[in-house]
Amino acid sequence: TQTSTRHRFKKTCNAPEAERGTARTASNVTLRGFGRLIRLIGRHSHLRAMVQNNLMSAAEDVADQFLRVTKQYLPHVARLCLISTFLEDGIRMWFQWSEQKEYIESSWGCGFFLASLFVLINLLGQLGGCILILSRNFVQYACFGLFGIIGLQTIAYSILWDPKFLMRNLALGGGLLLLLAESRSEGRSMFAGVPTVRESSPKQYMQLGGRVLLVLMFMTLLHFDANFLSILQNLVGTALIILVAIGFKTKLAALTLVIWLFIINVSFNAFWTIPAYKPMHDFLKYDFFQTTSVIGGLLLVVALGPGGVSMDEKKKEW
Repeated sequence: TQTSTRHRFKKTCNAPEAERGTARTASNVTLRGFGRLIRLIGRHSHLRAMVQNNLMSAAEDVADQFLRVTKQYLPHVARLCLISTFLEDGIRMWFQWSEQKEYIESSWGCGFFLASLFVLINLLGQLGGCILILSRNFVQYACFGLFGIIGLQTIAYSILWDPKFLMRNLALGGGLLLLLAESRSEGRSMFAGVPTVRESSPKQYMQLGGRVLLVLMFMTLLHFDANFLSILQNLVGTALIILVAIGFKTKLAALTLVIWLFIINVSFNAFWTIPAYKPMHDFLKYDFFQTTSVIGGLLLVVALGPGGVSMDEKKKEW
């Protein structure tokens, strides 16, 4: 009887210890399961990162292949697109001489002579600058002349107080900055045997300024609507313009923007579908050629690269 009582007493004393052992075992099983879950999540994240890197590499390969095929022609196409708005406006000054002169004369009350001089400066300045740029003669002087035309029109047509048109004019200036940077690099390449510094600072900052100003065009294309398509377009467009501005994956981002902007331009600025006598025809035509000029600036970014002040360039040093 004593042995039986002692055995029951020992069993009762040992019961909490057994329960604690069971709890520890359950806890270990839970921790192992949690560890497996973390490892699975880590593997999933790793696989997702690998897929994203593979997609990015494939897209960059396509862009590089495009550049190799179009290397000889792309800078010429870029210049032609870039000056298209100046060429169209110069021709319009010729065919609408009287209307332009009367508008300036009535808006500013400057008289017949000054209004005629304004139209003449715009006509000769724009057509002359386009011819010089296309013929690759005195490109820097042509760019400075077209900068002057942009400034003159900004004041004369009161664009200074219209944020949308002001940003588009600044984007045009960004394209001219890139063209100016290209002409500087061509000037240095004439002295191939002379040792030079890695890259001149003015050219680097011209390319940076040109990239930043070009993206202002896309700020005017953002639509703050509540539908899914507009939100998606805004998010993708904003991401791409940030990449171009900071110079990260620049050629791929700029090429994507070229395709996107070309589709938008042909879809929404189809001036050829509007009769010539309607005011909307001239408005869409102006918008179309301005957008084409920004496309030309982006094509220059694709052809020449982002320049020294960019993340792509810094990655080479890292």
